[in-house]
Amino acid sequence: MTIMVMLASFPPDVRVVGTNVSLRPWELHDLSHMPALFDDPEVARWTALPSPFDLTAARARIARSHRLAAGGIGLQLAVTLPGEERVPRGEIGLMRDADEPDTAELGYAIGPAHRGMGLASGSLALCAELALRELGFERVILRIDPENAPSLGVARSAGFVPADAPLFHRPMKGRLHTLVTWTLPV
Repeated sequence: MTIMVMLASFPPDVRVVGTNVSLRPWELHDLSHMPALFDDPEVARWTALPSPFDLTAARARIARSHRLAAGGIGLQLAVTLPGEERVPRGEIGLMRDADEPDTAELGYAIGPAHRGMGLASGSLALCAELALRELGFERVILRIDPENAPSLGVARSAGFVPADAPLFHRPMKGRLHTLVTWTLPV
C-alpha cells in the first residue's frame, strides 16, 4: 500500500544541488537575465512562454512561480550551475497533473547561450528525483511535441521513455498542440 503525501503548498525555498546543475526559486535579481533566456524563437515555438519575452513577462513569470508554489500547483525553478547559483541558465517546471494528482508533469527551457551543456537533461533528472523522493509524487511525465527533436533527445538522455498513453492535446498560443506523453520508469 502506498501512502501519498499531498502538499497543500510546495516548500517556498526549494533548492536542489546536483553534480552539474542546481535548481532554485526565481528571484527578483533574475529579471534582467530572463529575456535573454526566453525571448527566443525555439522557446516561443515549443513552450507556452509569451513571445516576445521582455521584462514585463519576466515580472509576471516570477509572480506566477510564487503563486503556483503557494497554491500547491507547481514549481518553476531557475536552472543554474553549482557555485554560480545567482545566474540563471533556464527554467524547469513541475506541475501537479489536474486529472492525476499523484503525477508530476515536468517541462523545461534552456536559454540559447546555454544549450548543449547537459543542463536540460541534468535539471530534468534532478527535478524528477525531487518529485519522486521529496515531494511524494508516484509518477513523473513529460508531454512533448513529436517534432521537437531536441526535447525528445533530452527526454531520452534523462531516462524517460514514451508512455503507453493516448496523444495529449493542449491549447497553446491560439492553436491545439498534439503531444506525446513520456514517463520515467520507476
